[in-house]
Amino acid sequence: MILFEDTTTPFISHVYKPPSCPLLLFKFKHLPSSITLVATYFLQNLKIKTRISFDQKLREGYIEINCCSESVVKHKMTITPKISIDDGNLVVHGKTILKGVPENIVLTPGTGSGLVTGAFIGASSTSRKSLHVFPVGILEDLRFMCCFRFKLWWMTQRMGTCGKDIPLETQFMLVESKDSNDNSPVIYTVFLPLLEGQFRAVLQGNDKNELEICLESGDHAVETNQGLNLVYMHAGTNPFEVITQAVKAVEDHMQTFHHREKKKLPGLLDWFGWCTWDAFYTDVTAEGVEEGLKSLSSGGTPPRFLIIDDGWQEIGNENKDPNIVVQEGAQFANRLTGIKENQKFQKKKDDHAPGLKHVVDEAKEQHKVKYVYVWHALAGYWGGVNPTVAGMEPYDPALAYPVQSSGIKGNQPDIVIDSLSVHGLGLVHPRKVYNFYNELHAYLASCGVDGVKVDVQNIIETLGVGHGGRVALTRSYIQALEASIAKNFKDNGCIACMCHNTDGLYSAKQTAIIRASDDFYPHDPASHTIHISSVAYNTLFLGEFMQPDWDMFHSLHPAADYHAAARSIGGCAIYVSDKPGNHNFDLLKKLVLPDGSVLRAQLPGRPTLDCLFVDPARDGVSLLKIWNVNMCTGVVGVFNCQGAGWCKIEKKTRIHDASPGILTGSVQSTDVDALTQVAGPDWNGETVVYCQRSGEVIRLPKGVSLPVTLKVLEYELFHFCPLKDVTENISVAPIGLLDMFNSSGAIEHFEVNFASHSEVNIDQSTDVSQTRPVTATVTLKVRGCGRFGAYSSQCPLKCTIDGVDTEFNYDGPSGLVTLTVPVAQEEMYKWCIEIIV
Repeated sequence: MILFEDTTTPFISHVYKPPSCPLLLFKFKHLPSSITLVATYFLQNLKIKTRISFDQKLREGYIEINCCSESVVKHKMTITPKISIDDGNLVVHGKTILKGVPENIVLTPGTGSGLVTGAFIGASSTSRKSLHVFPVGILEDLRFMCCFRFKLWWMTQRMGTCGKDIPLETQFMLVESKDSNDNSPVIYTVFLPLLEGQFRAVLQGNDKNELEICLESGDHAVETNQGLNLVYMHAGTNPFEVITQAVKAVEDHMQTFHHREKKKLPGLLDWFGWCTWDAFYTDVTAEGVEEGLKSLSSGGTPPRFLIIDDGWQEIGNENKDPNIVVQEGAQFANRLTGIKENQKFQKKKDDHAPGLKHVVDEAKEQHKVKYVYVWHALAGYWGGVNPTVAGMEPYDPALAYPVQSSGIKGNQPDIVIDSLSVHGLGLVHPRKVYNFYNELHAYLASCGVDGVKVDVQNIIETLGVGHGGRVALTRSYIQALEASIAKNFKDNGCIACMCHNTDGLYSAKQTAIIRASDDFYPHDPASHTIHISSVAYNTLFLGEFMQPDWDMFHSLHPAADYHAAARSIGGCAIYVSDKPGNHNFDLLKKLVLPDGSVLRAQLPGRPTLDCLFVDPARDGVSLLKIWNVNMCTGVVGVFNCQGAGWCKIEKKTRIHDASPGILTGSVQSTDVDALTQVAGPDWNGETVVYCQRSGEVIRLPKGVSLPVTLKVLEYELFHFCPLKDVTENISVAPIGLLDMFNSSGAIEHFEVNFASHSEVNIDQSTDVSQTRPVTATVTLKVRGCGRFGAYSSQCPLKCTIDGVDTEFNYDGPSGLVTLTVPVAQEEMYKWCIEIIV
């Protein structure tokens, strides 16, 4: 057996060691080149077994081996954890990340699957307080990217190289470390500030270039003097895998939330939608809903999901004191007075009973809408519920006044908070909030509503005083919300909005869609480029928890194609908020098929590897590249996002360069991180690239890049289609529907079946002057209609659609095969296209 004594804790700290047990018992194999250990120990009569693998790089420790001959053999080995504190430095994979780590900072290796790649940072203080700031160490000369809350509701990105560049309210940070003098791989380390008990941690920097942990409860009565698992670190050579592994390790540790992959995605994601917000704002009416659905359907882009946004509820126009200074935004103090629809939705029409149910029924029956969602705030309405009106007594509401965290106060002021700080919010008691949600949602479900967009979520974090703090209150609300949704909406119908805080993210086991950035602001020129880049970088973090939602946009807008192209590869729901009659149907038909479905990419769209630590919004030289995959291909969207962003001086989003220059960059197949998984094991790295905007088709050898030049608010979509060699002379690749933004998203299956020795007769009108043996049949499953394209290095012998011969064109120089796919009579129909080569 292998016996580890208490003096060897640097070695055995990789597993949980019960305080009452000074020894751990191990079985072993594969010594000395590597060790796989199975630890068995007992804690209160519970037998626990953990499997651990180590490499040879070790910190000093002794093992004692009792061999079969009963002789004792001692081996001295050194084992080095991949994350450690050595001589006051935080070291990751042999590379120093932080210097001057204080003695009150504790590093605890992770357990389970993340054992040798992850660690928790803890800290202690001599005093008990509700708010602590712990310096962790000095960060210098290392590139990082972080996501921080620039206002209460939303995150955006920031890049930097030292501690003082780390903003307040940083909830995610990725650090790059590499050695210029050797060939060792680049190491990417992710820092995830966590929730521990009643406390929430975030990161920030100071003028000494120190990384700090800000730990707070949000309630002066809730105090502590330490935290053992405040920040989780995870490291490796692929940043996308590191981030996913880190969140999954935290999921195992906390047991309070689920990773996106475990959640049910609502069905609306695969259909085109319309939201009433920018079309009507709070003036939405039943007539307006009908008008909007009819208008979009008339142009051939029928919405199949509908979001009735703010404006349908019963609210009170609170009496405002004319002497109160805060007047602008006073409407945000309005409170809910009932759970049913307001009078705008109560107008009688024809012989139908008035009300929300009629609106929903009409949308589904006359306009074939599949999903109807309605809006409400997490607190009911912006100002909560009215504690004084009849019907609200069962929810035990009381006025509460927001208390913002120090980090939020240091960033952008918010008109909602200004208003509620004066007028207060009617807060449903956390013990009664499930009853409130259940009654609201049960009523909506009885009207045929399929889900809810739950907005203004982060306001709850400011109301934790007297309720155990921000974490406890938020978790009680999120758990109640998810329980009610599970009971009343069978499709997991929920879109989380204005919710970029870790209090909620680390408490959500069910919610599967999250708005990924601040709003689409149609009338704010500064907002459009930063909207695209913020969603992309926020998705690096948020996309591990839920499917990011890019928000609605206008199809008739100067930046419409820019927004549309980004959403087409974002993996998100695609919906607009056009006013009735104000549509660009030519644009919409690049997104929406005649049956109302969309070609959604498979993953959350994220920045490419070479964009992770550059700033495509502010540096004046970098293009933003966003990668994703479809079933058989990869796609990279390139966007010029320069010229505007959030300003830490003025504390608002503004234009900092009114005339950004034309930028040039490059794309290559390796920009699609997951392309090898899509292409399969036999792929040699060669691709056919379809440039959607220009229409070019280019055969691209492995390792070769394509240049791309864009003005601000311009884009290009590059579809990387893995090339399949049929013979030495014949190669093929799928492309897709050439006129759709996400062209290759139309292809759901691609295979090559080699033929037996046979021939086919070719019509003399084709480019092939004589018969040749059939080499293979390329079979594709395709959803959608219109111009379809594929690549073939030789002209096909013939093409069929669902077994029927069809005309096709072949362009020899590019290898592009085109044919026309008809409109299907069934929804989501998949055509079988065969190309005989």
